[in-house]
Amino acid sequence: MNSFNKSDIMALLKSVFAPWVQDLKLQVTEINNKDVQFYLPENDNLVRSGGDGPPVICGQAIASAADTCCVLALTAINKKFRNCTTVDMTNHFMRPLSNTGIEINVEILSNGRKMAVLRANFKNKSGKLAATAICSFAYLDT
Repeated sequence: MNSFNKSDIMALLKSVFAPWVQDLKLQVTEINNKDVQFYLPENDNLVRSGGDGPPVICGQAIASAADTCCVLALTAINKKFRNCTTVDMTNHFMRPLSNTGIEINVEILSNGRKMAVLRANFKNKSGKLAATAICSFAYLDT
């Protein structure tokens, strides 16, 4: 296949990832040469409970979205699915992410023969950066 478009990426999400990952309801919004845009829609199943204040998306959901979006972005950039495993992930949460839809930008920092490193940036509805994740993957097909 010469390219992976949005519908190809969504089909891969449904065929390769576990059902609970599919429950994130991630959407691909744009594919460029060096980055891929995703959207995490409002989803009450991702909200942590307890405490005062507005509901916020739990950190586990953000980490799962980062890992998943990075693998999908690698597929789009590589123009094929390469089986890989997460080697390292570092998450930074700078402000709460409310349950109003989240924009995710995944940028390829390095994509070699055996490994890849990506950054996922999460922006809240106001467009402010709220969380980042740096993810490293080892390709299993080498």
